[in-house]
Amino acid sequence: MLRFEHSIAIFVCIIANVFCALNSVEEDVGTGKYVIEGRVFPADDQDLSTWQVDTRIHVNGGEYIGFIKDDGSFTIYNVPTGSYVVEIVNPDYMYEPIRVEINSKGKYRARKVNYIQTSQVIQVPYPLRMKAITKFRYFQMREQWRLTDFLFNPMVIMMVLPLLLIMILPKMMNDPETKEDLKQISNMAKMSELPEMSEMFTSLFSGGAATKANVKAKQIKKRQ
Repeated sequence: MLRFEHSIAIFVCIIANVFCALNSVEEDVGTGKYVIEGRVFPADDQDLSTWQVDTRIHVNGGEYIGFIKDDGSFTIYNVPTGSYVVEIVNPDYMYEPIRVEINSKGKYRARKVNYIQTSQVIQVPYPLRMKAITKFRYFQMREQWRLTDFLFNPMVIMMVLPLLLIMILPKMMNDPETKEDLKQISNMAKMSELPEMSEMFTSLFSGGAATKANVKAKQIKKRQ
């Protein structure tokens, strides 16, 4: 008998909660107030013992603040029509913000936030499903000493290269093949310095014609 009465009491409480929820939703719709719903998924290596306590949901930079439940879901109540940026605030992990737009008819549209290309629209499903992008790094790892850092140091390179040239160049000069190559290069350089035959002929002919013209001009002046 006691179990029966207990079950009846539980059933009555459930029905009362359902009616209260329906009434609250009707009041919200009637007054132009809506809710923003979604779910936050923790990272694989995230500490679940403190994840729920450390995570907050900020709407428009803290104009509305929400908390997550045990399963990661959240609900922001009493939100009027408009455009809102939903952000997940966590000290250890970064989440991608999402813009939620609610029109006067109560229709929702969610899209990614793009502050650089504001006209670009990439829609995402609603209710929201937000996952961690990356982990915050508050400290920079100290660099360790490596042999390559020493070898590629500019001062070391300036000291080592002349020594290598001093050691390698004499051996290269003693090689007969390299000597022949150097001779060919020097001969080519000499040939390039010599004037071409066409230039020589043009200079000769132009010079001869100029001297003849000068002689004729002098003879005409003497006759006068």
